[in-house]
Amino acid sequence: MSRYVSFRDFDWLLLTFVLIICGLGVMEIGSATMHTKFAGSQIKQLYWIAAGVAAMFLMSLVSYQALLEKIHWFYIGGIASLMGVLIFGQRYLGAKRWIKMPGGNHFQPSEWVKLILILAVAKYFADQQRELSWSDFAKAGAIVGIPMLMVLKQPDLGTALTYLPIAVMGLFLGGLTWKQAGTVVLLAGLCMPLAWHHMKDYQKARLVSFLEPDADPQGSGYQVEQSLIAVGSGGVFGGKGSQTHGAFLPVPQTDFIFAAFAEEHGFIGALGVLLLYFIVLMRLTQNAQTAPDRAGTFVVMGVVAVLSFHILVNVGMVVGFMPVTGIPLPLMSYGGSSVLFMFLALGMVMNVRMRRFVN
Repeated sequence: MSRYVSFRDFDWLLLTFVLIICGLGVMEIGSATMHTKFAGSQIKQLYWIAAGVAAMFLMSLVSYQALLEKIHWFYIGGIASLMGVLIFGQRYLGAKRWIKMPGGNHFQPSEWVKLILILAVAKYFADQQRELSWSDFAKAGAIVGIPMLMVLKQPDLGTALTYLPIAVMGLFLGGLTWKQAGTVVLLAGLCMPLAWHHMKDYQKARLVSFLEPDADPQGSGYQVEQSLIAVGSGGVFGGKGSQTHGAFLPVPQTDFIFAAFAEEHGFIGALGVLLLYFIVLMRLTQNAQTAPDRAGTFVVMGVVAVLSFHILVNVGMVVGFMPVTGIPLPLMSYGGSSVLFMFLALGMVMNVRMRRFVN
């Protein structure tokens, strides 16, 4: 570690708010899984959080400039890991998303590929000192598009979609014009029928149920209906959690943890969680503004893009404003791969922050 780099420059305030969110998540996981086959999941989550914090400190010690110089090797490794999932991955509920590790744990490579893409996009756009061209769109699309298509093949639409904000943020900071943005949106709209044609039947059902959840309340609309009931029954100050503890709310410890929390802690509790996320996002943005170079800004804002997208889609899904895509709520939802990615991403932010005074 450079003599100019010190943990005095570590963002301890950011870590404090992050750990508060994690603590609320652990508490809700314990409550939501009580008397179910997932009882005790909160203990595993604590282990993952502890491992994540350790990984964050380690990540903060390795210069992000050095990581950016080696990003092509990391990118190749990420593609290889996704290929390994398609070949050797464990199939669960019709999808291959995990590689079984020693000890019975499962590793989801698509999560850590997000970190690689943040670095890859940051490296590409930070090196560009000219006006954004259409070739930049094509190259950024290839950087993000190749692993995205591989994740869609698993199939995992939710995780694949989380790669998009990384590219969008890179293009935006790289000098995206309104004309270019309008053209891309128009082309994306024209491609929608083709995307619909290649979707799985259950993915189409989720989109239809998002538009009309009452059309099939016992089928494709069940998750959204139960989530809305849970959120509504929480009232202002919370209730007993009958939807969650009665096993009506699906996967309350993962995708619908915000609905379970809102049911037990009401509007005030849900608003408090959203306020904590807002503070974290603002703190991250502040760190991006004080980054020592263009690449550092791109790295931190890439983390902001992914975190914001996760929060927006998960909370929107819970209240019926977004289709159900299986995107977890960062730092709160149960899951080792998600927790480790988030803390590694925060480690990259700390990495940039701790070097803001290095010449």
